[in-house]
Amino acid sequence: METNIFYALLLSLFAGMSTAIGAAIAFISGSRGGKFLSFGLGLSAGVMVYVSFMEILPHSAQSAGPWISLAAFFGGMGFTALIDKMIPEAQNPHEVRSDASVKELKISGRHSKHKLMRTGLFTAAAITIHNFPEGFATFAAAAGDIKLGITIAIAVAIHNIPEGISVSVPIYAATEDKKKAFLYSSLSGLAEPAGALLGWLILAPFLTPQLLGIVMGAVAGIMIYISFDELLPTAREYGEGHTEIAGIAAGMAVMAVSLNLL
Repeated sequence: METNIFYALLLSLFAGMSTAIGAAIAFISGSRGGKFLSFGLGLSAGVMVYVSFMEILPHSAQSAGPWISLAAFFGGMGFTALIDKMIPEAQNPHEVRSDASVKELKISGRHSKHKLMRTGLFTAAAITIHNFPEGFATFAAAAGDIKLGITIAIAVAIHNIPEGISVSVPIYAATEDKKKAFLYSSLSGLAEPAGALLGWLILAPFLTPQLLGIVMGAVAGIMIYISFDELLPTAREYGEGHTEIAGIAAGMAVMAVSLNLL
């Protein structure tokens, strides 16, 4: 597993820095951006849900035992819910604005530049806090199974895109400085590798197969919570018609085929 540590840290960095993609989309997207994000978020949710129930939880139960695995699973969900509860709704990255609201925020004169800047900075801080467990989840999965880690990293990277949008839009509206908005979005994503590194430093000396099974159960809980609380509602906001469902089906199909080919 030690040989996977370096790659696990790189994968968490990749997942976190996708917030920069969201910042770029915020500058150039029109109506087409909504369909792309809706399908992508549905795809990410499909991947996360399928891999959590079909791959991560069975591995967790095998290593830690079925009851301990289930306790870790619901513990992961509860931990993520607690983090959400601690973040004000207006700055919560799980309350991502719709495409129409994003465009309205860009042109609205109702908000002072100071207030917009404050909103952007609070959102960046909120995303930084909630990205720590996601970074650790990506790291833990990759440390145990590099192929599984790659899958989770891609799914997390896709869902980080709208978070980058939610940071960059108000900051850009306040400053009219694309470089500054892009920088803050990118920095908020660095919490992913920071969470991975912190988790490794704390758990590395104690990482037995059973503990890894417990961590994987918690990872599955985190993934499921993110999918149902963040990805699917946000995909519905951005999408049109059945774009979200098409993404979910595609994500599950891709994972099903991939796991059978491995």
